[in-house]
Amino acid sequence: MLKISKLTDYSTVVMAYLAQFPEQMHNAKDISAQTHITLPTVSKILKALTKSGLLLSHRGAHGGYSLANAAMQISIADIIIAMEGKPGLTECSHNNSVCALQPTCAISGNWQTITSIVYNTLEKISLQDMILFKGNHLQHYLNSEEHSID
Repeated sequence: MLKISKLTDYSTVVMAYLAQFPEQMHNAKDISAQTHITLPTVSKILKALTKSGLLLSHRGAHGGYSLANAAMQISIADIIIAMEGKPGLTECSHNNSVCALQPTCAISGNWQTITSIVYNTLEKISLQDMILFKGNHLQHYLNSEEHSID
């Protein structure tokens, strides 16, 4: 089963929460209370997302965290890369693969293509899309001609 880590999953929850209130500063304690994610986990997420440039950290009495860009400009791929690095379904999906079978493998190119399709799909889904389209509505949106994942 293809799966992102729980920390990455929680990162999308934190980012979605911040995107709902883009004009406000949010501190770790408030984010934790609103998302029901433990404070140490929220702090770890905020540090990683700030380091990657997806969040801005504002110091001072009225400081906190905010999105570095509009939610429409942040893709789900951006969040996954910030937390886990660029996705690769198999070892040979990465450009600097160390798979001993790669020189003679007949299917490694197929895995690279599949990884590319998954990555491109994640690139097309913005943080704003995740907020706006709940349930299976995102599927209908992605199937529309304008946002086709083909």
